[in-house]
Amino acid sequence: MMDPHSTKSSSILVLLKSICTNRNLIFQMTKREITGRYRGSIMGLLWSFINPVLMLTVYTFVFSVVFKARWGTGSAGESKTDFAVILFVGLIVHTLFAETLMRAPTLIIANVNYVKKVVFPLEILSITSLAGVVFHSLISLLVLLVAFVIFNGFVHWTIVFIPLVFFPLIIVALGFSWFLSSLGVFIRDVGQTIAIITMILMFLSPIFYPVSALPKEFQTIIMFNPLTFIIEQARNVLIWGKLPDFQGLAIYSIGAVCLMWLCFVWFQKTRKGFADVL
Repeated sequence: MMDPHSTKSSSILVLLKSICTNRNLIFQMTKREITGRYRGSIMGLLWSFINPVLMLTVYTFVFSVVFKARWGTGSAGESKTDFAVILFVGLIVHTLFAETLMRAPTLIIANVNYVKKVVFPLEILSITSLAGVVFHSLISLLVLLVAFVIFNGFVHWTIVFIPLVFFPLIIVALGFSWFLSSLGVFIRDVGQTIAIITMILMFLSPIFYPVSALPKEFQTIIMFNPLTFIIEQARNVLIWGKLPDFQGLAIYSIGAVCLMWLCFVWFQKTRKGFADVL
């Protein structure tokens, strides 16, 4: 049995080795994570498809029929349904990030046996949790693309850059998951705090409005929101058919990897105290 109080290496190479060595375990736990969400329901995984379809239908009706909202692109060809689709892109990005963060504080607490009784790579709990969230985000993206084709009759070839756009956000989310899962062991109020923070992030992200609608001084401030750049780039490649900002994504990715590593270091340094607290 491995000593739960021993100090674990925080090297990136050690992390990559752990992921490679435990890839089958990660796959099985991710599968269980996905299927477990709807365990006992009649339609099971079908809900993963039904939920985003229902949400997009509601958004389309409310914003295109009730509010008759427009995004304000100035384009004569802007349809009534454009606002709903544009809004849905922002919500997919926010949901991926927010759901990962909200799950994180209870990851270790909910798996006490893994901490105390067996040799288990605790770092993969965040990976499997994130993988489950990414799976449902992919389903939502599929629904979005189908809706875009129905509304517009085509899809932009630039959608091939979607993995590139989402990559840095996934890395950031993984880093925060490690940090919050560790912090949640020692401070049980983290879960409630994160729920508030993710709600604030939603309204301080360009989900319901374009960045250009804000005064100049606030446009600079909102760009510090980690979701803003990703939402803007996702819309560029999905909705507007534009190439992503490769330089911006490169800088964001470097920062994301650095943040992820720092959070992993924190996780590895604090995990030796998990057994004492739990």
